Amino acid sequence: MPKIHHILIIRLSAMGDVAMTIPVLKVFRDQYPDVELSVITKPFFKPIFQTIPNCNIVLVDTKSKHKGVLGLWKLSRELRHLKFNAIADLHNVLRSKILRVFLTGKHSAVIDKGRQEKRALINKSNFIQLKSTHQRYADVFEQLGFPIDINDVRFSAKAELRSEYIEVIGDAPLKWVGIAPFAAFKGKEYPSELMAEVIAHLSNDHKILLFGAGQEEINQLQLWQDQFENVINLAGVFNLKQELDIISNLDVMLSMDSGNGHLAAMLGIPVVTLWGVTHPFAGFLPFNQPIDSALLSDSTRYPKIPTSIYGNKLPEGYENVMSTITPDQVISKIKSYLE
Repeated sequence: MPKIHHILIIRLSAMGDVAMTIPVLKVFRDQYPDVELSVITKPFFKPIFQTIPNCNIVLVDTKSKHKGVLGLWKLSRELRHLKFNAIADLHNVLRSKILRVFLTGKHSAVIDKGRQEKRALINKSNFIQLKSTHQRYADVFEQLGFPIDINDVRFSAKAELRSEYIEVIGDAPLKWVGIAPFAAFKGKEYPSELMAEVIAHLSNDHKILLFGAGQEEINQLQLWQDQFENVINLAGVFNLKQELDIISNLDVMLSMDSGNGHLAAMLGIPVVTLWGVTHPFAGFLPFNQPIDSALLSDSTRYPKIPTSIYGNKLPEGYENVMSTITPDQVISKIKSYLE
């Protein structure tokens, strides 16, 4: 096999999974600076890769130009000018499999998502800590002949706090606590009335920066901004690149089992996560965070935890699962990082 000089990396979605590639790519770039990298991803995710030097971002329009089998064939024709000679499929879904077929002749390595192990985790036949998604990504590059140590990551410096950020956030000498209170599924979201207690307490001595997306989330965050001092709703105010600049300056991020926690972790920010019907044993703990940074719902009262890997299954009677995490627990954990 000819020496690999250019790797095409496929990771189209979701935001948290895309963010988890960043520490791995950082280490790869440091250890193998002469190997060219091109990443296929969606346009919205482009800013996530801004801290990876010498990385070509290929934007894919899966809703129009590159939709369906014909669209993927068109994409494969567009990619040939890159002259890559290896593929790292970090997604391993039908779309990426079809694309690899169209790009036949290239040496390929594919992520092992550990589906059988995860099924065993859910049915409790083997309830143990599974390999992290970050390590699964690293294993793909090792298949291509590039072993990397993901613990050897060097985080980028904090982004400059531009004047337009300070105009919104203010310049009071307070520590910054980011809070991203939403998730894709309700079984992974902390109850709003309990989150309000957390915000009320922490906002007495710290600047609270709220993150979210979509009008319904923006409305909720705005209520908290109006209700408490030192609370700023950033949802809908800045684009993703700007939000990442601000996140890189946080002292700590509070997140659900969701994308914002991974965005903060990829920037080297301490992250506290709250877990409902999912569990960090599945391998989705934010990068470089200790297991005790994850506050878990009571699995004695709710023995079906985890009900699924991604949180899309909410059994009857599990609607209030996250209420077993008390505001005092959350506040105490956040303060342990701030002190």
